[in-house]
Amino acid sequence: MARKNLINAARVLGALSLAAALAAPASAEMSAEELAKLAQNPVGNLISLPFQNNTNFNVGPRDGTQNILNIQPVIPIEVNSEWNVITRTIMPVISQPAFVPGGNRTNGIGDIQFTAFLSPAVPKGAIWGAGAIVQMPTNSNDALGNDRWGLGPSFVLLNLKKGDPWVYGFLVNNIWSVGSGSDASYNNFLL
Repeated sequence: MARKNLINAARVLGALSLAAALAAPASAEMSAEELAKLAQNPVGNLISLPFQNNTNFNVGPRDGTQNILNIQPVIPIEVNSEWNVITRTIMPVISQPAFVPGGNRTNGIGDIQFTAFLSPAVPKGAIWGAGAIVQMPTNSNDALGNDRWGLGPSFVLLNLKKGDPWVYGFLVNNIWSVGSGSDASYNNFLL
């Protein structure tokens, strides 16, 4: 089962990489500063495939190290001249130590999160986007996810003013578990 999940994840990643490679470059007449800011914009009108690595120390009873590599393809879709829908997927590849004495290290894929933001095509002032996030129970091992579907709102607000060397803002979402599971637990994540 874990091998099948890894193969499917590799197919999705390959398809997204191919789409990014075949897309026409939107950066033909942009300065290096504008491209750098656009690459940091989670609702920018640019196909991108960022990787984010998070390393957590002193995890578990033996103070092990957990590593989470988030593969985060961002794909904009033009709705019309005024609006874009920006899709952002987070696929976590996790390696973590055992959480019980005598247990083994766990490696695999965690729960995938998909967000779709509606955002102005030509922002005036601050850049913003609003939408929904869906969490899918795609974990390859029970220790790497919660086996529950989740759904909630998502919002992003950024400052990317021309001439300002700083990019700052926030991206926030809240995920509530939906449907029934094998137990009575309920999840609520504010990220």
